[in-house]
Amino acid sequence: MPSTAEKRSAFRKLHESGCFVIPNPWDVGSARALQGMGFKALASTSAGFAWSTGKADNHITLDNVCDHLSTLCAAVDLPLNADFENGFAVEPDGVAANVSRATKTGVAGLSIEDSTGDKNEPLYDKTLAIERIRAARKAIDADHSGVLLVGRCEAFLWGIPDLKLTVDRLLAYADAGADCLYAPGLKSKDDIAAAVKAVHPKPFNLLIGWPGLSVAEAADLGVRRISVGGALARVAWGGFLGAARQIAEKGTFDGLGAGYPAGQLNAMFSG
Repeated sequence: MPSTAEKRSAFRKLHESGCFVIPNPWDVGSARALQGMGFKALASTSAGFAWSTGKADNHITLDNVCDHLSTLCAAVDLPLNADFENGFAVEPDGVAANVSRATKTGVAGLSIEDSTGDKNEPLYDKTLAIERIRAARKAIDADHSGVLLVGRCEAFLWGIPDLKLTVDRLLAYADAGADCLYAPGLKSKDDIAAAVKAVHPKPFNLLIGWPGLSVAEAADLGVRRISVGGALARVAWGGFLGAARQIAEKGTFDGLGAGYPAGQLNAMFSG
């Protein structure tokens, strides 16, 4: 098992060139399965983890998340980027304290969102949002952890498809110390290419949670890394719920035929 420092160093090198996929497991089993497929890094998913505990996204606690991150980091050899939601605090001091705690879980990267969770005012005031990123940067630097900081603008996800606003915030987050920029919700090639160009030379993370762009196409647009958020967890839930509903509503078991062979699962986890 590589040391935490080695994982963090490898993670930073991945961001220097090329394009890589950073899929999102929601538990130890899914993390180890993805590691076995040859991915170079992983990212947690707040939604996938929340659903696995029977809760809605954004309804898990800081304690829950830190325990989850520690478990994932200890379970795999790969660097892990933490979906740290909005830092589990509003004010910069709170974000800093929580980020400091998260770095001790062993994560190689950590993202901070600018969404408030309030549909009426979905994004933090820009000045406050910048101070929150700056506080996260100071917390990471305080113990020389080398954790990579990702600044996220959630405008498109919250029904504000304003590319100028999004890019303006991403640039501000870069100036405040973010190492990588992320604007989930961008879908058109023109928007993606514009965001990538605007934040260059900082790497840009693209969320792909639906059929569409291939890795090669994203790479051609200059995307450095691709994550899938809760999409893999949704695929798993889709198979489970579809088969279970068939049993409950029709009394038939045809859906069980799509299950992955138990022998192959046992073999995958026997190492």
